[in-house]
Amino acid sequence: MEETNRQKKIGGVLQKDLAEILQNHIRDSGITGVLVSVSKVKVTTDLSIAKAYISIFPSKEAKGVLEGINLIKSKIKHELAQRTRHQLRRMPDLSFFIDDSLEYIEKIDKSIRGEENPISDPNLLDPRKKS
Repeated sequence: MEETNRQKKIGGVLQKDLAEILQNHIRDSGITGVLVSVSKVKVTTDLSIAKAYISIFPSKEAKGVLEGINLIKSKIKHELAQRTRHQLRRMPDLSFFIDDSLEYIEKIDKSIRGEENPISDPNLLDPRKKS
C-alpha cells in the first residue's frame, strides 16, 4: 500500500528534526569520526509508529552507534516531541534500523566495474533484506 500525503509530510518533518537531534547527540557524546544521517522515515497509517532508517559511516561502527541510540530513545523521542509540538498532536513511537543500501550499491558498482564478479562467486552479493 502506498503512503498517503500526510504520512509523507510527517515522515519528512520527523526525518529533518531527527537528523539534527542525532547529530547533536553524537557530537555531545564525544564520538569522533562517525557520520550519522537519517535516510528515510516511514510512518504507519495510524501515525502511531515511525520507522527511522539510519546510515552510519563508517559502517563498522554501525552496530555500536545503533545500540547507543536505542539506549537514549526516550530522550530522543522527548526532544523530537518538543520540536514538533505545533505540528503533531501525538508523537509516534520510534524504531531505528540501519540503512545498508549504500553498501549494497557499492557492491553492485564493484561487480559492474569488473572488480568482483558475482556470477563466478554468488556469495559476494548478499540477498536483499526486506524492510
